[in-house]
Amino acid sequence: MKMKKCNTAQAMTIAGSDSGGGAGIQADLKTFQMRGVFGTTAITAITAQNTLGVFDIHPIPLSTIEAQLKAIAEDFEIRAFKVGMLGTADIIECVADNVRRYHFGKMVLDPVMIAKGGARLMQQSAVQALKQHLIPLADIITPNLPEAEALTGIQIIDQRTVEQAARALQQLGAKTVVIKGGHSGNSQSAVCRDWVFPPAQYFNLESPRYPTTQTHGTGCTFSACITAELAKGQNELVAIRLAKQFITAAISKPLNIGHGHGPTNHWAFSFLPRSGAR
Repeated sequence: MKMKKCNTAQAMTIAGSDSGGGAGIQADLKTFQMRGVFGTTAITAITAQNTLGVFDIHPIPLSTIEAQLKAIAEDFEIRAFKVGMLGTADIIECVADNVRRYHFGKMVLDPVMIAKGGARLMQQSAVQALKQHLIPLADIITPNLPEAEALTGIQIIDQRTVEQAARALQQLGAKTVVIKGGHSGNSQSAVCRDWVFPPAQYFNLESPRYPTTQTHGTGCTFSACITAELAKGQNELVAIRLAKQFITAAISKPLNIGHGHGPTNHWAFSFLPRSGAR
């Protein structure tokens, strides 16, 4: 029996599971849902964590990761996908091989290395594998400042060094680079600035800086929102701008869950006045 054509945008997240629900696969699916996109997953690791820290990490076997990606490719129409926590060089190579095999659409790479509480989520040996196998496939890469420094070896202290790091990531193969400024040493600034480097001229995105510890999962949520918009057919720069609005709303209206770095509020953007979503 011939199936009816589905008009629902479908996206995928390839990432680790967060038992606390604030980051990883859980944050990605919440974001997809809030943006009206059907989300699928390929889980790369199971973590035991909450707002206070990460207490255990169990990598998923490569054969199971491959089976998840094959199952999704055979039954869904994935228009965009994001890659988050991978952890090891073997998993990175496995994901890269399957991404090339199945052509899942536009790829957003969030190079997750360190959890909000400081736990390392990527082995040092995996950094080179990320640079060699996945960054060249990325349509958009969204490192924060420490991640951009780790990937490029460039200490970022000003606009000039931000641009140097972004161009270095583009030389590795990434098409559009978004360097997130939430970790800026100028934490007393009233403005949080991100730097966007498309293949052409770069520009900045600014938002108010909110003094809060309720920021667990911000990077996951930001990249997931970009992915959702790409899955709906938005162009990259529109998707990035909307994701900035989405994560700013999620940070500005905290849920105050947990006793540490609490999760962002994935509902917040939906309750803004209509003009705020433009």
